[in-house]
Amino acid sequence: MMMRNVLILIFSTILLFSCKSKTDQNEVKFKNTPISYPSELMEIFNAHGTLIRWKEMKSLSYEIVKEGENEQHLIDLKSRNERIEGSNFKTGFNGKEYWLEADTSYKGNAKFYHNLMFYFYAMPFVAADDGIIYSEAKPLIFEDKAYPGIRISYNQGVGESPEDEYFIHYDPNTHRMKWLGYTVTFFSGEKSKKVKWIRYNDWGPFSGLLLPKSLTWYNLEDGVLTEPREPTEFINIKLTKEQPDAQRFEKTENAIVVE
Repeated sequence: MMMRNVLILIFSTILLFSCKSKTDQNEVKFKNTPISYPSELMEIFNAHGTLIRWKEMKSLSYEIVKEGENEQHLIDLKSRNERIEGSNFKTGFNGKEYWLEADTSYKGNAKFYHNLMFYFYAMPFVAADDGIIYSEAKPLIFEDKAYPGIRISYNQGVGESPEDEYFIHYDPNTHRMKWLGYTVTFFSGEKSKKVKWIRYNDWGPFSGLLLPKSLTWYNLEDGVLTEPREPTEFINIKLTKEQPDAQRFEKTENAIVVE
């Protein structure tokens, strides 16, 4: 009987060790991805549903509430190809070229607008993209509360505006993202010290992940956050594991290529 109990104990130990090893291997495999993430950023990802779940998703669509007619966005999360339709324009990127179909009332810049709202909307998860350099940012103080921060910059040649910088600030208790600071360098091509700020305080669950239902830009005076602007609302949000039809991103018949 004693020998039988010993054999059972040995078998159970081997089984437990085997299961633990498989778990550890999965963790090591995930950690050995080409990007090394700061532990603080990993905590933010986890608070929003985990980076692993985000990477399983292939399609994101939403509407931005506008007067008259909402603006529709569709993004292929793997290629970052995009299609946007507004009341007076259609624009997109098919992996090779930017295109635009618009009437004379359109005053935007299709190339600048590509992935712009998506990048704001899909934070913090787009902070896991390739080519990012992470460093600590000074805490953001708002209404006597300190929000720790992570500064994001880019290696040369990454995207259309590698001189852009982002500042993710999070609640130290929940690790949910609370603020995003960003600079715009698309037009000048040079680093900027002018930081614009968005507050994230309206999260909703979508396919197991937290995504914003609205974003609120804040006015800034002498380096101090003052009045909030009207929130930008997002509706009909869909996040799926299904790859969007590539044809949706192709240039429309009357579109022109944007250089």
